[in-house]
Amino acid sequence: MTAYEPPGDPGAGTDPAPDPGPTGPGRAGYDAVVLAGGAARRLGGVDKPGLRVGGRALLDRVLAACAGAGTTVVVAEPRPTARPVTWAREDPPGGGPLAALAAGLRHTAAEHVVVVSADLPFLAPATVGRLLASLAAGDADGALLTDADGRDQPLVAAYRAPALRRELAALARDRAARDGVPDLTGLPLRRLTGALRLTRVPDAVASFDCDTWDDLATARARIREHGHVLDEWISAAKDELGIDLDVDTKVLLDLARDAAHGVARPAAPLTTFLVGYAAGRAQGGPEVVAETARKAAALALRWAEEAADAGAAPGKGTPDAAPDATPDTRPDA
Repeated sequence: MTAYEPPGDPGAGTDPAPDPGPTGPGRAGYDAVVLAGGAARRLGGVDKPGLRVGGRALLDRVLAACAGAGTTVVVAEPRPTARPVTWAREDPPGGGPLAALAAGLRHTAAEHVVVVSADLPFLAPATVGRLLASLAAGDADGALLTDADGRDQPLVAAYRAPALRRELAALARDRAARDGVPDLTGLPLRRLTGALRLTRVPDAVASFDCDTWDDLATARARIREHGHVLDEWISAAKDELGIDLDVDTKVLLDLARDAAHGVARPAAPLTTFLVGYAAGRAQGGPEVVAETARKAAALALRWAEEAADAGAAPGKGTPDAAPDATPDTRPDA
């Protein structure tokens, strides 16, 4: 996929973005940390975040789900991405999830932080919203998904950033006192989550991750199922084209149906293109798209009505001439 690099937006493509510092944006009420530097041993060491599902890299699918974040930090070696991000890396690289989380957290400033792995093909903005809502509704330190078997998924979660920083610092101090090593390299994630008060949100779909080739095949098959394929295609196309506009797909599908039935089948794709072009020229949002589609649909229905009138037999209640027509008044009479 070609990277989407808006002018002036740091972090897109392969160049690391500047550190936002302690007063970074956090504009959207949350920041996101995406852990994308694992070894993918069960996949033979391939570049797992770059594997594609529905034509999009797994990493890009996760970034799309976190599009509402004020700052999105990806902990991995920089690469082209569909959205601008801030890059971070644990030292030394490959130090494990706790070290990677600590490295990413340094670039965030928001009170709430969504922490996800880069191999979640079905993570969606709505899932992120559910996690944040669950976190805000109580006094827990974090809200995480549980999978189909009820197991905790701490890398699909929303946390209170101060709680993460507090416990990560405590782990580093304990390790320095015990082993003389003042870092988090190699420590298991449960050392962190075991010290946090967590609330759980069941979601067997969004928690599905691609650890094996069979998992990848399952994900690729699911997005082509009826009920998923259209939304998946639209989401992929918007990422590819650098479009963040959300529109009512039912409106456009109804328009395409009306144009195909009321005018001619090739009118459907041409009309929907023209609607998009007109809305773009007007620099409008979803409301402009909906209004433009409404006008085009009304035109298509008028065509259909005229076609029905033209095909009706005289004397059957539908005139075959305009009501105000008189003999020998046509230009070619």
